[in-house]
Amino acid sequence: MKETWRWFGPDDAVTLAHVRQAGASGIVSALHHLNDGRAWPADEIDRRKAEIEASGLTWDVVESIIVHEDIKTRSGRYRDYIENYKQSVRAIAAAGITTLCYNFMAITDWTRTDLHAPMPHGGNALRFDIVDFCAYDVLVLKRKGAEADHPEGRIEAARARLAGMSESDLARLENNLIGWVPAREFVFDRDSFRRALAVYDDLTEEGLRDNLFAFLREIVPVAEEVGVRMAIHPDDPAFPIFGLPRVVSSAPAAKALLGAIDSPSNGLTLCTGSYGSNGANDLPQMARDFGPKIHFAHLRNVTKEPDGSFHEAEHLGGDTDMVEVVAALMREEARRQAEGRTDWQIPMRPDHGHAIVDDIGKKVNPGYSCIGRLKGLAELRGIQTTLAKTGIPDWL
Repeated sequence: MKETWRWFGPDDAVTLAHVRQAGASGIVSALHHLNDGRAWPADEIDRRKAEIEASGLTWDVVESIIVHEDIKTRSGRYRDYIENYKQSVRAIAAAGITTLCYNFMAITDWTRTDLHAPMPHGGNALRFDIVDFCAYDVLVLKRKGAEADHPEGRIEAARARLAGMSESDLARLENNLIGWVPAREFVFDRDSFRRALAVYDDLTEEGLRDNLFAFLREIVPVAEEVGVRMAIHPDDPAFPIFGLPRVVSSAPAAKALLGAIDSPSNGLTLCTGSYGSNGANDLPQMARDFGPKIHFAHLRNVTKEPDGSFHEAEHLGGDTDMVEVVAALMREEARRQAEGRTDWQIPMRPDHGHAIVDDIGKKVNPGYSCIGRLKGLAELRGIQTTLAKTGIPDWL
């Protein structure tokens, strides 16, 4: 697999020089300053690409061109935003970038309750605590219908948890849940978040899925025409939160999406952490089953807890057998090579590393510190190097 690295642009505390030192050769990035639904101008794409290439790296994946909320709800200016999306797809293709990771999560991006959860090794990690989430959802936000989404025992635990929180604890929890996501073009406060949720009051899971398929029926032909491979990112976490519909959380949902629009340009981002937060998902099996349609991989691991909480684990720890996943992806690459494809490599990036060593306390995007991801990349590189040298055994 081609080793890539997410870079948030010139303001990222982890520089392109750091990326080279980590050993990655490709960059995953976007025009974050323009990611509000407008069409991306060619000169801005070319400027970002030139900056990356001047550092000896290549821009391999766009992550991502935002799918505007109007598109997800098929309301407001959704027609304009779809046309803008088509223009952006054509523009990145003209610049030679042919992999596009995107998501269709309603309102939220990836969501955690704690951005600095202490780990036994002394560093910290991202964590989703279901009791903290319930405390905010039911008792602070007071979302309409929230009580029905949580068992009574969890709500009682949430009352006790909230009673023990200071004002600063609560402010931090609220900011983590609704006010902070890297590279998002807007932030919410409590009232604006309630208004955003209300837009989805009458949109069911089936309705959101229909809107996703309608979007893809317009975008995928353009992507296929210009040679771009679309790779949808799963919901994170891969189960419903805030009463919002989820449409890319499981293997059956991924299969339905691929079947709805049959095209080499309609594919998946295999995010082992996001899919891994749903206990029903078997990640090695998904890597085997969906291999031909996996255009991009986020390799990270999570440890799930009995109550539904989870935290970001070591890349080779957690609940997913990463050796099996890597073996499945390498087999898929070999299949593509045997077909004579020049684009046989699957770009992958280490995702959501722990904050460890000198990165503890630094001002970086949580989950995107340098050393934790460097450690994860080295571990993943070790798996690939070993399997390439020894051959992939039949039992993997």
